[in-house]
Amino acid sequence: MTTLLSDLTTLRVGGPAERLVPATTRELLVATVLDGWANGEDPLILGGGSNTLAADDGFDGTVVQVATRGIERLESAPGRVRLRVEAGESWDGLVAFAVANGWSGIEALSGIPGSSGAAPIQNIGAYGQELESALVSVDLLDRDSLEVVRVPAEELALGYRTSVLKRHGGSIPERDGVVVAIELDLADDAGLSAPIGYAQLATALGVELGARLPIADVRRTVLNLRSSKGMVLDAADPDTYSAGSFFTNPIVSETFARSLPADAPRWPITEDHDPAVVIPLGEWDGTVPAPSFEHDAQVKLSAAWLIERSGIRRGFRLPGSRAGISTKHTLALTNTGGATADEIAALARFVQARVAAEFGVVLQPEPVFVGVSL
Repeated sequence: MTTLLSDLTTLRVGGPAERLVPATTRELLVATVLDGWANGEDPLILGGGSNTLAADDGFDGTVVQVATRGIERLESAPGRVRLRVEAGESWDGLVAFAVANGWSGIEALSGIPGSSGAAPIQNIGAYGQELESALVSVDLLDRDSLEVVRVPAEELALGYRTSVLKRHGGSIPERDGVVVAIELDLADDAGLSAPIGYAQLATALGVELGARLPIADVRRTVLNLRSSKGMVLDAADPDTYSAGSFFTNPIVSETFARSLPADAPRWPITEDHDPAVVIPLGEWDGTVPAPSFEHDAQVKLSAAWLIERSGIRRGFRLPGSRAGISTKHTLALTNTGGATADEIAALARFVQARVAAEFGVVLQPEPVFVGVSL
Protein backbone atom coordinates (compact mmCIF):
# COMPACT_ATOMS: atom_id res chain seq x y z
CA MET A 1 0.00 0.00 0.00
CA THR A 2 1.39 3.38 -1.03
CA THR A 3 1.93 5.91 1.73
CA LEU A 4 1.43 9.58 0.90
CA LEU A 5 3.61 12.15 2.63
CA SER A 6 0.46 14.25 2.94
CA ASP A 7 -0.69 11.69 5.51
CA LEU A 8 2.52 12.13 7.51
CA THR A 9 2.89 15.93 7.55
CA THR A 10 0.87 18.62 9.30
CA LEU A 11 0.66 20.70 6.10
CA ARG A 12 -1.12 17.70 4.56
CA VAL A 13 0.71 17.97 1.26
CA GLY A 14 3.18 15.64 -0.41
CA GLY A 15 3.10 12.73 -2.84
CA PRO A 16 3.90 9.04 -2.39
CA ALA A 17 6.88 7.64 -0.53
CA GLU A 18 8.65 4.91 -2.45
CA ARG A 19 9.33 3.02 0.78
CA LEU A 20 8.27 3.75 4.36
CA VAL A 21 10.05 2.26 7.37
CA PRO A 22 8.47 2.95 10.78
CA ALA A 23 11.54 2.79 13.06
CA THR A 24 10.07 1.76 16.41
CA THR A 25 13.40 0.91 18.06
CA ARG A 26 16.76 2.66 18.19
CA GLU A 27 18.37 -0.42 16.66
CA LEU A 28 16.00 -0.40 13.67
CA LEU A 29 16.43 3.35 13.22
CA VAL A 30 20.22 3.10 13.16
CA ALA A 31 20.28 -0.02 10.96
CA THR A 32 17.87 1.44 8.38
CA VAL A 33 19.77 4.71 8.05
CA LEU A 34 23.15 2.97 7.87
CA ASP A 35 21.81 0.62 5.21
CA GLY A 36 20.60 3.58 3.17
CA TRP A 37 23.91 5.40 3.44
CA ALA A 38 25.80 2.25 2.48
CA ASN A 39 23.70 2.01 -0.70
CA GLY A 40 24.38 5.64 -1.62
CA GLU A 41 20.93 6.77 -0.52
CA ASP A 42 20.02 9.73 1.65
CA PRO A 43 16.88 8.56 3.48
CA LEU A 44 14.27 11.12 4.43
CA ILE A 45 14.08 11.23 8.23
CA LEU A 46 10.60 12.15 9.37
CA GLY A 47 9.45 12.71 12.94
CA GLY A 48 6.08 14.34 13.52
CA GLY A 49 6.10 15.92 10.05
CA SER A 50 5.29 19.30 11.56
CA ASN A 51 8.11 21.23 9.90
CA THR A 52 8.14 19.67 6.43
CA LEU A 53 6.97 20.82 3.01
CA ALA A 54 7.10 17.78 0.71
CA ALA A 55 6.77 17.85 -3.07
CA ASP A 56 3.64 16.71 -4.88
CA ASP A 57 5.80 14.14 -6.72
CA GLY A 58 6.62 12.51 -3.39
CA PHE A 59 9.97 11.07 -2.36
CA ASP A 60 11.88 8.63 -4.55
CA GLY A 61 13.59 6.68 -1.78
CA THR A 62 13.25 5.48 1.79
CA VAL A 63 11.30 7.51 4.32
CA VAL A 64 12.31 6.62 7.87
CA GLN A 65 9.54 7.50 10.30
CA VAL A 66 11.18 7.94 13.70
CA ALA A 67 8.83 6.19 16.13
CA THR A 68 11.18 5.28 18.98
CA ARG A 69 9.94 5.69 22.53
CA GLY A 70 11.48 6.00 25.97
CA ILE A 71 12.15 8.58 28.68
CA GLU A 72 14.88 7.63 31.14
CA ARG A 73 15.73 9.56 34.30
CA LEU A 74 19.47 9.77 34.84
CA GLU A 75 21.54 10.59 37.90
CA SER A 76 21.65 14.33 38.52
CA ALA A 77 22.53 16.98 41.10
CA PRO A 78 20.11 17.90 43.90
CA GLY A 79 17.32 20.12 42.62
CA ARG A 80 18.00 19.06 39.03
CA VAL A 81 16.49 16.36 36.81
CA ARG A 82 18.42 14.80 33.94
CA LEU A 83 16.40 12.99 31.25
CA ARG A 84 17.43 10.95 28.22
CA VAL A 85 14.62 11.00 25.66
CA GLU A 86 14.39 8.83 22.55
CA ALA A 87 14.00 10.82 19.34
CA GLY A 88 10.53 9.54 18.47
CA GLU A 89 8.90 10.75 21.67
CA SER A 90 6.29 13.46 21.07
CA TRP A 91 7.77 16.79 22.08
CA ASP A 92 4.56 18.05 23.67
CA GLY A 93 4.09 14.69 25.34
CA LEU A 94 7.53 15.15 26.88
CA VAL A 95 6.62 18.64 28.10
CA ALA A 96 3.39 17.32 29.59
CA PHE A 97 5.37 14.57 31.35
CA ALA A 98 7.82 17.09 32.81
CA VAL A 99 5.05 19.43 33.95
CA ALA A 100 3.11 16.57 35.56
CA ASN A 101 6.23 15.81 37.60
CA GLY A 102 6.82 19.47 38.51
CA TRP A 103 10.05 19.79 36.50
CA SER A 104 10.61 23.17 34.86
CA GLY A 105 12.66 24.50 31.99
CA ILE A 106 10.58 23.61 28.93
CA GLU A 107 7.04 24.53 29.99
CA ALA A 108 6.86 27.56 27.69
CA LEU A 109 7.54 25.18 24.78
CA SER A 110 4.18 23.49 25.36
CA GLY A 111 2.07 22.74 22.31
CA ILE A 112 4.92 22.72 19.80
CA PRO A 113 4.18 19.78 17.49
CA GLY A 114 6.75 17.29 16.30
CA SER A 115 9.20 14.85 17.81
CA SER A 116 11.81 15.31 20.51
CA GLY A 117 14.62 14.36 18.13
CA ALA A 118 13.72 17.21 15.80
CA ALA A 119 13.74 19.80 18.60
CA PRO A 120 17.51 20.53 18.66
CA ILE A 121 17.82 20.71 14.86
CA GLN A 122 16.23 24.14 14.80
CA ASN A 123 16.58 24.92 18.50
CA ILE A 124 12.84 25.26 19.03
CA GLY A 125 11.70 28.24 21.05
CA ALA A 126 8.59 30.10 22.13
CA TYR A 127 7.39 32.54 24.78
CA GLY A 128 10.82 33.36 26.15
CA GLN A 129 12.29 29.84 26.26
CA GLU A 130 14.54 27.97 23.86
CA LEU A 131 15.59 24.35 23.93
CA GLU A 132 19.19 25.52 24.21
CA SER A 133 18.68 26.45 27.87
CA ALA A 134 17.79 22.86 28.81
CA LEU A 135 19.66 20.75 26.27
CA VAL A 136 22.74 18.91 27.53
CA SER A 137 23.62 16.75 24.52
CA VAL A 138 22.30 14.67 21.66
CA ASP A 139 23.03 11.10 20.68
CA LEU A 140 23.84 11.45 16.98
CA LEU A 141 24.22 8.79 14.31
CA ASP A 142 27.15 10.54 12.68
CA ARG A 143 27.41 10.43 8.87
CA ASP A 144 31.22 10.54 8.95
CA SER A 145 31.99 7.95 11.64
CA LEU A 146 28.86 5.82 11.00
CA GLU A 147 28.53 5.47 14.77
CA VAL A 148 26.23 6.86 17.43
CA VAL A 149 28.20 9.53 19.29
CA ARG A 150 27.35 11.86 22.13
CA VAL A 151 27.56 15.49 21.01
CA PRO A 152 27.48 18.15 23.76
CA ALA A 153 25.01 20.98 23.20
CA GLU A 154 27.82 23.54 23.03
CA GLU A 155 29.12 21.84 19.87
CA LEU A 156 25.80 22.22 18.04
CA ALA A 157 26.11 26.00 17.45
CA LEU A 158 22.55 26.47 18.64
CA GLY A 159 21.09 29.81 17.61
CA TYR A 160 17.79 31.38 16.64
CA ARG A 161 15.97 28.48 14.94
CA THR A 162 19.20 26.91 13.80
CA SER A 163 22.04 24.52 14.57
CA VAL A 164 24.82 22.72 12.73
CA LEU A 165 22.32 19.90 12.16
CA LYS A 166 19.82 21.97 10.18
CA ARG A 167 19.43 21.70 6.45
CA HIS A 168 19.06 25.26 5.17
CA GLY A 169 16.97 25.32 2.01
CA GLY A 170 17.73 21.68 1.33
CA SER A 171 21.50 22.10 1.64
CA ILE A 172 23.78 19.65 3.42
CA PRO A 173 24.05 20.55 7.12
CA GLU A 174 27.38 21.49 8.66
CA ARG A 175 27.25 18.25 10.63
CA ASP A 176 25.34 15.49 8.90
CA GLY A 177 23.64 12.84 10.97
CA VAL A 178 20.44 11.62 12.60
CA VAL A 179 19.46 12.47 16.17
CA VAL A 180 18.54 9.25 17.98
CA ALA A 181 18.09 10.72 21.49
CA ILE A 182 18.43 13.95 23.44
CA GLU A 183 19.49 14.67 27.02
CA LEU A 184 17.87 17.47 29.02
CA ASP A 185 18.58 19.13 32.34
CA LEU A 186 15.49 20.45 34.13
CA ALA A 187 14.86 22.07 37.50
CA ASP A 188 12.97 20.40 40.35
CA ASP A 189 11.89 23.40 42.40
CA ALA A 190 8.62 22.74 44.25
CA GLY A 191 6.60 22.77 41.05
CA LEU A 192 7.48 26.36 40.16
CA SER A 193 8.12 27.46 36.60
CA ALA A 194 11.25 29.06 35.27
CA PRO A 195 11.08 32.89 35.46
CA ILE A 196 8.59 34.23 32.92
CA GLY A 197 10.62 35.85 30.17
CA TYR A 198 8.09 36.93 27.54
CA ALA A 199 5.83 39.96 27.81
CA GLN A 200 2.77 38.43 26.12
CA LEU A 201 2.92 35.40 28.39
CA ALA A 202 3.38 37.56 31.49
CA THR A 203 0.33 39.65 30.51
CA ALA A 204 -1.77 36.54 29.93
CA LEU A 205 -0.74 35.23 33.36
CA GLY A 206 -1.30 38.61 35.01
CA VAL A 207 2.23 38.83 36.42
CA GLU A 208 5.42 40.80 35.92
CA LEU A 209 8.33 39.54 33.88
CA GLY A 210 10.57 37.35 36.01
CA ALA A 211 7.73 35.98 38.10
CA ARG A 212 7.52 32.26 38.84
CA LEU A 213 4.22 30.42 39.00
CA PRO A 214 2.93 26.88 39.36
CA ILE A 215 4.29 25.15 36.30
CA ALA A 216 0.90 23.71 35.27
CA ASP A 217 -0.56 27.24 35.11
CA VAL A 218 2.16 28.30 32.69
CA ARG A 219 1.61 25.29 30.44
CA ARG A 220 -2.15 25.84 30.39
CA THR A 221 -1.73 29.51 29.47
CA VAL A 222 0.80 28.77 26.74
CA LEU A 223 -1.52 26.18 25.21
CA ASN A 224 -4.36 28.71 25.25
CA LEU A 225 -2.19 31.34 23.57
CA ARG A 226 -1.02 28.91 20.91
CA SER A 227 -4.57 27.68 20.29
CA SER A 228 -5.77 31.25 19.74
CA LYS A 229 -3.19 31.52 16.95
CA GLY A 230 -3.99 28.16 15.38
CA MET A 231 -0.67 26.76 16.55
CA VAL A 232 -1.96 23.67 18.35
CA LEU A 233 -2.92 20.78 16.08
CA ASP A 234 -6.67 20.37 15.80
CA ALA A 235 -8.25 18.15 13.15
CA ALA A 236 -11.37 20.33 13.21
CA ASP A 237 -9.44 23.56 12.53
CA PRO A 238 -7.95 23.99 9.01
CA ASP A 239 -5.82 26.86 10.35
CA THR A 240 -3.70 24.20 12.06
CA TYR A 241 -2.98 22.41 8.77
CA SER A 242 0.33 24.24 8.63
CA ALA A 243 4.00 24.02 9.48
CA GLY A 244 3.64 26.59 12.23
CA SER A 245 5.52 29.81 11.58
CA PHE A 246 6.60 29.52 7.95
CA PHE A 247 9.19 32.32 8.12
CA THR A 248 11.71 33.17 10.80
CA ASN A 249 11.95 36.66 12.26
CA PRO A 250 14.75 38.32 10.28
CA ILE A 251 17.90 39.48 12.08
CA VAL A 252 19.35 42.65 10.57
CA SER A 253 21.84 45.34 11.48
CA GLU A 254 20.72 48.14 13.74
CA THR A 255 21.66 50.60 11.01
CA PHE A 256 19.28 48.92 8.57
CA ALA A 257 16.53 48.68 11.20
CA ARG A 258 16.65 52.46 11.61
CA SER A 259 15.58 52.78 7.97
CA LEU A 260 12.27 51.04 8.73
CA PRO A 261 9.15 52.83 10.00
CA ALA A 262 9.45 53.86 13.63
CA ASP A 263 6.65 51.52 14.71
CA ALA A 264 8.34 48.42 13.28
CA PRO A 265 8.86 46.04 16.24
CA ARG A 266 12.50 45.23 16.92
CA TRP A 267 14.40 43.51 19.68
CA PRO A 268 18.14 43.78 20.33
CA ILE A 269 20.15 40.59 19.94
CA THR A 270 22.29 40.01 23.02
CA GLU A 271 25.63 38.44 22.20
CA ASP A 272 26.77 35.67 24.53
CA HIS A 273 30.12 37.32 25.17
CA ASP A 274 32.28 40.22 24.10
CA PRO A 275 34.73 39.48 21.30
CA ALA A 276 38.26 38.75 22.44
CA VAL A 277 40.80 41.56 22.09
CA VAL A 278 43.86 40.34 20.19
CA ILE A 279 47.08 42.31 20.70
CA PRO A 280 50.33 41.41 18.88
CA LEU A 281 52.91 40.40 21.48
CA GLY A 282 55.46 42.93 20.23
CA GLU A 283 53.01 45.76 20.81
CA TRP A 284 51.90 44.85 24.32
CA ASP A 285 52.52 47.74 26.72
CA GLY A 286 50.54 46.51 29.69
CA THR A 287 47.31 48.28 28.82
CA VAL A 288 44.18 47.04 27.10
CA PRO A 289 42.98 49.33 24.30
CA ALA A 290 39.42 50.66 24.26
CA PRO A 291 37.04 48.32 22.46
CA SER A 292 36.24 49.01 18.83
CA PHE A 293 32.66 49.99 18.01
CA GLU A 294 32.91 49.24 14.31
CA HIS A 295 30.64 46.22 14.73
CA ASP A 296 27.04 47.13 13.93
CA ALA A 297 24.71 45.67 16.57
CA GLN A 298 22.00 43.31 15.37
CA VAL A 299 18.28 43.44 16.03
CA LYS A 300 15.47 40.99 15.39
CA LEU A 301 12.44 42.18 13.43
CA SER A 302 8.90 40.84 13.41
CA ALA A 303 8.23 38.83 10.25
CA ALA A 304 4.49 39.01 10.96
CA TRP A 305 4.61 42.82 11.08
CA LEU A 306 6.55 42.98 7.82
CA ILE A 307 4.07 40.67 6.11
CA GLU A 308 1.04 42.60 7.33
CA ARG A 309 2.56 45.98 6.45
CA SER A 310 3.35 44.71 2.95
CA GLY A 311 -0.40 44.40 2.40
CA ILE A 312 -0.96 40.71 3.13
CA ARG A 313 -3.69 40.06 5.64
CA ARG A 314 -4.87 37.02 7.58
CA GLY A 315 -6.93 34.73 5.38
CA PHE A 316 -5.26 35.97 2.17
CA ARG A 317 -5.13 33.58 -0.80
CA LEU A 318 -3.82 33.89 -4.33
CA PRO A 319 -6.65 33.63 -6.87
CA GLY A 320 -7.71 30.02 -7.38
CA SER A 321 -5.28 28.69 -4.75
CA ARG A 322 -6.15 26.39 -1.87
CA ALA A 323 -3.15 27.63 0.13
CA GLY A 324 -3.77 30.57 2.38
CA ILE A 325 -2.48 32.74 5.17
CA SER A 326 -3.94 31.56 8.48
CA THR A 327 -7.00 33.48 9.64
CA LYS A 328 -5.41 33.61 13.10
CA HIS A 329 -1.69 34.22 12.54
CA THR A 330 0.03 35.94 9.62
CA LEU A 331 3.16 33.82 9.88
CA ALA A 332 1.40 30.53 9.19
CA LEU A 333 0.77 29.29 5.65
CA THR A 334 -2.09 26.82 5.69
CA ASN A 335 -3.70 24.13 3.57
CA THR A 336 -7.32 25.26 3.43
CA GLY A 337 -8.31 21.92 1.85
CA GLY A 338 -6.71 19.98 -0.96
CA ALA A 339 -3.79 22.36 -1.47
CA THR A 340 -0.69 21.17 -3.29
CA ALA A 341 2.93 21.74 -2.36
CA ASP A 342 3.24 23.96 -5.45
CA GLU A 343 0.39 26.15 -4.16
CA ILE A 344 2.04 26.47 -0.73
CA ALA A 345 5.36 27.33 -2.39
CA ALA A 346 3.74 29.88 -4.71
CA LEU A 347 2.14 31.64 -1.75
CA ALA A 348 5.47 31.63 0.12
CA ARG A 349 7.22 33.17 -2.90
CA PHE A 350 4.52 35.82 -3.13
CA VAL A 351 4.94 36.74 0.53
CA GLN A 352 8.73 36.92 0.13
CA ALA A 353 8.39 39.13 -2.96
CA ARG A 354 5.94 41.55 -1.30
CA VAL A 355 8.07 41.98 1.82
CA ALA A 356 11.26 42.36 -0.22
CA ALA A 357 9.66 44.97 -2.49
CA GLU A 358 8.25 46.94 0.44
CA PHE A 359 11.09 46.75 2.94
CA GLY A 360 14.13 45.22 1.25
CA VAL A 361 14.07 42.21 3.59
CA VAL A 362 14.10 38.67 2.22
CA LEU A 363 12.22 36.43 4.63
CA GLN A 364 13.81 33.04 5.25
CA PRO A 365 11.58 29.95 5.42
CA GLU A 366 11.66 27.78 8.51
CA PRO A 367 10.38 24.37 7.28
CA VAL A 368 12.47 21.64 5.68
CA PHE A 369 11.80 21.41 1.94
CA VAL A 370 11.66 17.96 0.32
CA GLY A 371 11.77 18.28 -3.46
CA VAL A 372 10.48 21.86 -3.24
CA SER A 373 12.29 25.15 -3.69
CA LEU A 374 11.41 28.80 -3.41
